[in-house]
Amino acid sequence: QVQLLESGGGVVQAGDSLRLSCAASERSFTPLAMAWFRQAPGKEIEFVAAISFMGANKYFADSVKGRFTISRDNDKKTMVLQMNSATPEDTAIYYCATSRTTINARGSSRRYDLWGQGIQVTVSS
Repeated sequence: QVQLLESGGGVVQAGDSLRLSCAASERSFTPLAMAWFRQAPGKEIEFVAAISFMGANKYFADSVKGRFTISRDNDKKTMVLQMNSATPEDTAIYYCATSRTTINARGSSRRYDLWGQGIQVTVSS
């Protein structure tokens, strides 16, 4: 069964950058719309960024707009979240997600039906 695998998490200091990657475990699988979500301790899961299938449309949460970028490589079946100017408020478990039915990206978690296991990002002050 295909899985989404996140990598690149860890501990950084405020102001630093971090690059998260997401890859499909099977090359035959084609992720359509893709997104990143995160969940901080004691909080609900929240939308971070999303990208449409061809990469033309990108969406960001207000809290990360101007600091984070999202990109994808459909040949490699990968997606990247570049986190710049990290703050302690970015500390969370980050989840990669994809839709198997729609190419259009949005911020609702209900749109995505395949999720990764999550990866921890910790930003120290």
